[in-house]
Amino acid sequence: MNELDNSAFIQLFKDACEKCFGQPLKTMLTETESKLFCNTIIDKTGLIIGFKSIKNYSAYVLNEAPGKQENPSIATLDTLARYVADAPYTDEIKRKTGESHYPYWFAYREKLARAEAGLPEVTPLPKKRSSILIIAPVVALLLLSIWLMVQYKKPVIFTDNFTITNQDSLTANGWYLHATDTAYWNKRSDTTNALTLYTLKGDNWPDSTHTQGIKNLLIREIPTDCFTAEIHLEKFVPRENWQQAGMLLMEDTLFKGKTMRLSLAYNDYTGGYPISKQVIIQAITSLGNNFSKPEEIAHTTLFYLDSITKTPAVLHNLDHSALRIEKHGNTFRMLYADGASETTAFKEVVSRDFDMQPRYIGIFALKGFVDSAENMPVHFTFFRLSEEPCSK
Repeated sequence: MNELDNSAFIQLFKDACEKCFGQPLKTMLTETESKLFCNTIIDKTGLIIGFKSIKNYSAYVLNEAPGKQENPSIATLDTLARYVADAPYTDEIKRKTGESHYPYWFAYREKLARAEAGLPEVTPLPKKRSSILIIAPVVALLLLSIWLMVQYKKPVIFTDNFTITNQDSLTANGWYLHATDTAYWNKRSDTTNALTLYTLKGDNWPDSTHTQGIKNLLIREIPTDCFTAEIHLEKFVPRENWQQAGMLLMEDTLFKGKTMRLSLAYNDYTGGYPISKQVIIQAITSLGNNFSKPEEIAHTTLFYLDSITKTPAVLHNLDHSALRIEKHGNTFRMLYADGASETTAFKEVVSRDFDMQPRYIGIFALKGFVDSAENMPVHFTFFRLSEEPCSK
């Protein structure tokens, strides 16, 4: 590439990264982030860029591979430009047929060059009156069609019963794996018709001696402002601190922004008071990396483990458990259900206003930063994400 193309590519890649992750590119993208970026581009444009190329481009743009030159094809540059410009969805065949001149890349490059030179943007010359008379009704009809599509569009709904859990199928369904622990990830299909995760060491906020991170966190994008998210678990009874499983809402995938977590968990930490071993529903929010401590907004005791010796049937209440998060504007409503059957009704845990716009949702299992607790299997049997109206 010549100097103009190279500088335009660097700025274009930075613009695309910021659009995808919600923050400027500061460090080389990991493999998981590159796959997330790649899949986001596919979802928005219909066109493909390999995740390895994305990762290499990030290193080049940040000059983390001195002396190595990247030379992306014009098709790749046009795909990035289409993503940045929110161009209409297409595919390679349609682009070759109608846009083989790669207009989005050249328009982006020209706009950047004119801006650097201090020149105004090019304004198209007015058309002849006869052309306007022909085009105006077509444009009006197109705008009406778009308005009708927006008004009557089908709600976004995604459901996964985890009957198939191979890597390709999960990726095709929009899932991205974060912080892979290969040994335990390879056990994800150990139970039929379920995704099995393990309560591995980790957490989504740091402490004084550990770096934040959740191993085998399965993430997907939230494509709508207001939504309902729900998971079902089967026979998960946590028994040691801080074994838990649930859902995590995130503003970004690096835990730098705000997060919200709802989980089925175990707790016997009471700050010096007599120990009471509890299975709880816990909801926690975090304001991000600039704040050192999270806030527990709900702590609902389901039962005390000491009571099992007297009434062992209590354990059957966790044969089937479920968690649900509803978002309407800035109001988050959290619910849970548990019982020996799958038909038990949901109960509200907490409803709280929280100024957060989650862009990703993750399902997880973890045990905090303790070494003594068992790496316990958790069987996820259902996930659902559906669009909801933002007005209550």
